[in-house]
Amino acid sequence: LRKNGGFIPGIRSGTETENYINNILTRLVFAGAIFLSVIAVLPMFLVKWLNVPFYFGGTSALIVVVVALDTLHQIEAYLAMKKYEGFLKRG
Repeated sequence: LRKNGGFIPGIRSGTETENYINNILTRLVFAGAIFLSVIAVLPMFLVKWLNVPFYFGGTSALIVVVVALDTLHQIEAYLAMKKYEGFLKRG
């Protein structure tokens, strides 16, 4: 942040900024870990308690979602590159 001249309004530079960012990062990682744990374990409980046929485990479902999101990001990047292709050829 210091190298680029950035700052966080209301937070002093240095150790206070470091602590502030660390605190936010810790909360985000904790929430993400809880969410991933629920997603990974939920199918197992659905099969056991409700006798719902679910053929994908939680980990498999996460992998499918991550691959689908990555594919969408690659398509968006390709379309954005196509949009600017005319500018690159003229220059």
